[in-house]
Amino acid sequence: MLVGGGKKKQTRETKNKYTRKKFLNFLIPVFDLCEALWYYVIIIYIVHNPSHNVTLHARQPSGKELKDSMNTELLSISELAKFSRVSRTALIHYDKVGLVKPIARGGNNYRHYSDEHIALVNLIRTLQHLGMSLKEITLVAQRRTPKSILKLFREQIDNIDRDIVSLTKARRLMETMIGVIDDVIDIDESRIYLERQPEERIFLGPYNDYSNGRTLNAALLDFYNWCKVYDSDMNLNYSAWGTFSADRLKRSDWMWPDRFYFNNPDGQDVKPEGLYATGYARGNYGDTDDLYRRLMAFIKERKLKLIGPSFETYPLNEISIMDPTNYLIRVSILVEAG
Repeated sequence: MLVGGGKKKQTRETKNKYTRKKFLNFLIPVFDLCEALWYYVIIIYIVHNPSHNVTLHARQPSGKELKDSMNTELLSISELAKFSRVSRTALIHYDKVGLVKPIARGGNNYRHYSDEHIALVNLIRTLQHLGMSLKEITLVAQRRTPKSILKLFREQIDNIDRDIVSLTKARRLMETMIGVIDDVIDIDESRIYLERQPEERIFLGPYNDYSNGRTLNAALLDFYNWCKVYDSDMNLNYSAWGTFSADRLKRSDWMWPDRFYFNNPDGQDVKPEGLYATGYARGNYGDTDDLYRRLMAFIKERKLKLIGPSFETYPLNEISIMDPTNYLIRVSILVEAG
């Protein structure tokens, strides 16, 4: 009977151990799917249990903790690394700096941890994601109260919101650049196209002032200053292009543009939908005279009505081309069938 009972107890313990391991393995994909919620639960748990025996500062476990640990199946450092998704090296470093101490050490000096350390390590990861150093995390943890944690997280949410706005602007800029380059990557530069183009959001500046000997660069600087006044948070990393009115095109006056604009998807104006005569050429900024003459000849030959304005862009410029004499110039002129 004693032997049989011992076998049943051993079988039950083995089964419980297997069930527990299986459950911990199950937690890994749950962490991946619900990480944000999991972090929140971790934080609330630790904030409201500041006296819990899992600490964020260096101390030796008490005799009672060591005794209790003998009645609990402990996690090896490799298991804790797996379940909390950090490296063994990180856990060793956490121990050395007094941030996460093992609950016990075996005879071979191997570190052993309790289940609660999973929540602790994930709290540390959360705070690191917020940009905090391990030193800062230790200070916060040692003095944590519900009010201090609320203050900290509200400040971090404000920082995150600012980062989201900044990154969203950067993404939209990248998307615009990708669209501009991808649109011409395999274009036949020798052709003039008669094509219907969709409406496109742009940020269109005021008419340029070239009076009293003012230069193109002065007008461009005016445009950038005007943009900052119009919207102090505007992303000025978009390339500035130019437009020419129909009257100036008819006079063959396409040296300096009437107005500058950005291909900004958040712009306050639009490039109108319509039929455009579009041509391409290679050269530096301003090397457009021959291209405009070709386009005007095409419009006349096809008996098209020039509506204007023209939209002059450099889809392949210093961003993607090293030789400034080999930029790709694109000019689109709004027309109507005659």
